[in-house]
Amino acid sequence: MGLLQEINLLSVTLRLLLALLCGGFLGIERGKKRRPAGFRTHMLVCVGAALAMITNQYICAAYPGVDASRMGAQVISGIGFLGAGTIVVTGLQKIKGLTTAAGLWVVACIGLALGTGFYMGGIITTVLCIIINTLLYMFENHINTNNRVFSVFVELQDVACIGRFLRHARENGIQVSEIEMGKARTDGEHIGALLMLKAAHRTQHERLLQILSQAEGVCYIEEIN
Repeated sequence: MGLLQEINLLSVTLRLLLALLCGGFLGIERGKKRRPAGFRTHMLVCVGAALAMITNQYICAAYPGVDASRMGAQVISGIGFLGAGTIVVTGLQKIKGLTTAAGLWVVACIGLALGTGFYMGGIITTVLCIIINTLLYMFENHINTNNRVFSVFVELQDVACIGRFLRHARENGIQVSEIEMGKARTDGEHIGALLMLKAAHRTQHERLLQILSQAEGVCYIEEIN
């Protein structure tokens, strides 16, 4: 192990290959979901961060007294610009890309760990991230689809239908806590609205959307995650 902690051909090759593999494993999941930063992006970030730490270790060995954390700190702060580019706010005020941005930040940290020779930390973190993005994603999705509080976008024929829609929701045990008028998506003559709703009981959101779609004047309705 002492040989792998030093800067030599074997340790450098191993660190960069591990960074390539760990970044690739995490990038596959994002790529499958057609996210902005996918397979190759995650690999490049992880390998680049690893190289930064290897270079930092080489500089510290060649020039004693140099700050050993300087390049790593720059990677941590600099990755924020790349992560911010993956966050998008859609027309329905949906925020997409937060998980991808967080994943890029973690991938950079994994690269730093592997680059400095902390193999165990980098590999364990990679395994945990894979678990988070697969198994825990399904658990989170189950919770969200059964949550009593949810948001919807609805298009109504005209302004007069708003009152009827709210009354229909109350009659079916659904409270409207927030409402924001917006633009319609399917027809310029329709009225669009963003609503925060709370159901009386835990029910599948698909079932609640079916109930709400039966209100008079509803032309279109969808849940906003």
